[in-house]
Amino acid sequence: MRISTSQYFGMNVQTMDDQQSTLAQLYQQLSSGVSLATPSDNPVGAAQAVQLSMQGATLSQYASNQNTALAALQAEDGSLSSISSVLTSISTQLVRAGDGSLNNGDRGAIATQLQGLRNQLMGLANGTDGSGNYLYAGYQASTAPFAVNASGAVQYLGDNGVQNVQVTGTRNIAISDTGRQVFLSISPAGSAAVTAGNAANTGTGTIGNVAVSNPADPTNQHKYTINFTSSTTYTITDVTSATTTGPQPFTTGQAITLGGGGESVTIKGAPNAGDSFSVTPAAQSNTDVFANLDSVIAALQAPVAGTAGQANLTNALGTAMTQLQNTLNNVTTIQTSVGGREQEIEALQAVTQTNSLQTTSNLADLTQTDLTSVISKYTMTQFSLQAAQQGFSMIQKLSLFNYIGN
Repeated sequence: MRISTSQYFGMNVQTMDDQQSTLAQLYQQLSSGVSLATPSDNPVGAAQAVQLSMQGATLSQYASNQNTALAALQAEDGSLSSISSVLTSISTQLVRAGDGSLNNGDRGAIATQLQGLRNQLMGLANGTDGSGNYLYAGYQASTAPFAVNASGAVQYLGDNGVQNVQVTGTRNIAISDTGRQVFLSISPAGSAAVTAGNAANTGTGTIGNVAVSNPADPTNQHKYTINFTSSTTYTITDVTSATTTGPQPFTTGQAITLGGGGESVTIKGAPNAGDSFSVTPAAQSNTDVFANLDSVIAALQAPVAGTAGQANLTNALGTAMTQLQNTLNNVTTIQTSVGGREQEIEALQAVTQTNSLQTTSNLADLTQTDLTSVISKYTMTQFSLQAAQQGFSMIQKLSLFNYIGN
C-alpha cells in the first residue's frame, strides 16, 4: 500500500498533536495535584468519586452527631453524680434524725438542713447543659421542668419525650432522661417494698424493713395492711386480692409472714388496738422524691410528745429512708445506663474515624495526582515528542534531488 506525502505528513502531525495534548494533561495534573478534574477524565472513576464524597459527608455528619450526643450524656452524667451526692447527704441527715436523744429543736434544725438539700436537689432538677437547654425537661428543653405550685408542692412541667440522635446509619441513641424518670420514678430492680405506720397510731409499735426470702413469689407485688384488733392480736389484709387473714397472736420482734411467704416484716414495741401498718410494693409506693422529702421534713418539724410520738417519728423516718434508697437506686441505675451509652458512642467514634480516614484515602487515591507515576509518564511522553519532532524534521529534508547532484 502506498502512502502519499500528505498522508504521511498528516499522520506525523496528528501523532505530535496527541503527544502535546497528553503532555498538557499531565502538566495540568502536576500543577493542580488533581488527576480527576472532570468526569470525562475518567467516567467510572468520577462516579466512584461522587459516591465516596457522599459517604465521606455522611460519616462527617455522624461524627458531628456523636460529638453532640456524647457532650449531652456527659452533662447528664455529671448532673446525676451531683444528684447522688445530695441524696446521700439527705440519707445521712435522716440517720442522724433517728437519734433518740435529740430534742424538738435538734430535729427542727435537721429539718431546716433537709429543706436546704431539697432546694439544692430542685436546682439540679432544673439544671441546664452548655447550650442552656434543661437536662430533664424532655422535649420542652426551653422550659424549667420543675416548679413549686401554689400549695408549695413541686410540680413537673416537662413531658415524657426522650431526645434521640442518629449516631450511625442503623443506631439512634437516647441522649437524655426525663425529670419524671429521674425524680418521680423508681427502678424495678433493686428497689425495696416500703413499710409505714399510720400517723394516727397511739401505741409504740415500730415497723422494720421487709425481708425477702423468695423473690419469685408473685404475692410480693401485693399491698398489705396489718391491723391490730388488740394489743396482742392482728389481722393481715391483702389489699390487692381483697382478702383478710387472722386474727393472729402478736409477739414483739417476731417475723410476720406476708402473702405466699415470699416476704416478711417485724413490728417491735407495743401497738394499741386500732393501730395499723402497711407494706407497699416499691412500684406502688409514692415515688416522688420531692413529696417524700416534704413529708419527712414535716414530720421532723412537728413536736414529738411521749413514746407514741417517738414511735410515729421512727416509722416516718423508716419510710423516708426506704423511699430515699429507692430513689438513689433509681438514679444510680439511670447513671449506669448513661455511662453505657457514653461508652457505646466512644466506641462508635473510633469506628467512624477509621471509616472516614479510609474513605478519604480512597477518594485521594482516585482523584489526587500520583506524582511519581505522572512525572514518569510526563518525562517519557516528552522524550517521545522530542524524538518524533527530530525524526520528522530530518525526514522532511529528504528529497530525490539530494541524490541527483551526486
